[in-house]
Amino acid sequence: MIWCVLMLGILLPQSSAHPGFFTSIGQMTDLIHTEKDLVISLKDYIKAEEDKLEQIKQWAEKLDRLTNTATKDPEGFVGHPVNAFKLMKRLNTEWSELENLVLKDMSDGFISNLTIQRQYFPNDEDQVGAAKALIRLQDTYNLDTDTISKGNLPGVKHKSFLTAEDCFELGKVAYTEADYYHTELWMGQALTQLEEGEVSTIDKVSVLDYLSYAVYQQGDLDKALSLTKKLLELDPEHQRANGNLRYFEYIMTKEKDTNKSASDDQSDQKTTPKKKEIAVDYLPERRKYEMLCRGEGIKMTPRRQKKLFCRYHDGNRNPKFILAPAKQEDEWDKPRIIRFHDIISDAEIEIVKDLAKPRLRRATISNPITGNLETVHYRISKSAWLAGYEDPVVSRINMRIQDLTGLDVSTAEELQVANYGVGGQYEPHFDFARKDEPDAFQELGTGNRIATWLFYMSDVSAGGATVFPEVGASVWPKKGTAVFWYNLFASGEGDYSTRHAACPVLVGNKWVSNKWLHERGQEFRRPCTLSELE
Repeated sequence: MIWCVLMLGILLPQSSAHPGFFTSIGQMTDLIHTEKDLVISLKDYIKAEEDKLEQIKQWAEKLDRLTNTATKDPEGFVGHPVNAFKLMKRLNTEWSELENLVLKDMSDGFISNLTIQRQYFPNDEDQVGAAKALIRLQDTYNLDTDTISKGNLPGVKHKSFLTAEDCFELGKVAYTEADYYHTELWMGQALTQLEEGEVSTIDKVSVLDYLSYAVYQQGDLDKALSLTKKLLELDPEHQRANGNLRYFEYIMTKEKDTNKSASDDQSDQKTTPKKKEIAVDYLPERRKYEMLCRGEGIKMTPRRQKKLFCRYHDGNRNPKFILAPAKQEDEWDKPRIIRFHDIISDAEIEIVKDLAKPRLRRATISNPITGNLETVHYRISKSAWLAGYEDPVVSRINMRIQDLTGLDVSTAEELQVANYGVGGQYEPHFDFARKDEPDAFQELGTGNRIATWLFYMSDVSAGGATVFPEVGASVWPKKGTAVFWYNLFASGEGDYSTRHAACPVLVGNKWVSNKWLHERGQEFRRPCTLSELE
């Protein structure tokens, strides 16, 4: 019965099937144009209503003058035959016309447009996904709620802020996930903004209701009691708060009695839930991953850095690159990660993006147990696949990869184009199939993924790095460049140091395309070695 009193029975609306707007910034731009169209339609409706009211106003002013004159001498006024005729005409015809004008619905065009556009609107899942993305960015980049609320993010062009209602909604999303840590942070931010005098559709009572329960769930009984008392000062009749107050006081009294004879150390122990940290799944790798996303924890020593060089690369005397060699830069030594500068033009990028945009679908992963493709919370992006025969630009890009790597692209997968969404990311993963996934690429019949080629097709204002947690490497997006690394040793064994991740995009729009090259066809291009780790 006690727990029934404590539980908050407030849930977000259920979601239905949706296009997943929040997983692709590129597709979200379409919503901007949709909203602009609706605003134009709304202004047209307002203008129509204003014109209608102006007509009514002019008619009323004219009749006001007329009736003022007529009421001074009614008999004399209607004694004039013209006035008598016009009075009959007005009351019989003109007032009916005015009635029709008043009843005329000017909203038909706007409502019709809104109804048509609504089928393309984001839904609950998009809104919740975007909210979770903000919370993910908050954790990854160590941002406090006030910084996010005021829009003080690095690299922003269009500063925006969160209202108390927005903060309240973020807190509710965290609450429905039983994430009481973030519930406390965002409800606390909403309360702060309300106490600073912000006018809002939400009230302090609703915020304190969530906040006190979230604090209690994290084990801070004293603060939960204080917040509950604060709520009751605003609403003494609040049923749940009164029940919680009695329960909290009962627990505290019980603890005092239990610990009366205990030592000071023992008296600090609570029977309420222990204080929880940010999240339960923060493994060491995740901490490394997030540090690298922030540009922290790079492990490259000065001695190793001295062995990294920039050079011109002619693709082993490839005729296409003898006179105009490619610019290479060593990003990392082990695993060897090479960046190619100015390797794809802006025009080629736009063509690839235009080809991909209509086909973008929510990115999936292969379930290692079932082998089925499925969407997951740790990969937030949309992707499309482009074959070489579809456009000369795609074919030319494929051949460029072959010429510069010396690897056969005829057995490679199609060019994958990806656009990341709000807080878009792909948490640490391997590109190659491990020994416990022997059937990962069986259908392709081309062996394992021997190497990865990754084009950066946009600059990113903040965040969005490609990081390698095992070795401490961070590679930052730069439009027109590409990075390349081998996933397998020459022996065919997987290089586990290539485990990598795409960091959440904090500010900006991240476009990439990648080519996964496979083992088949490389037998003489990259011969096997006798040692497993070479």
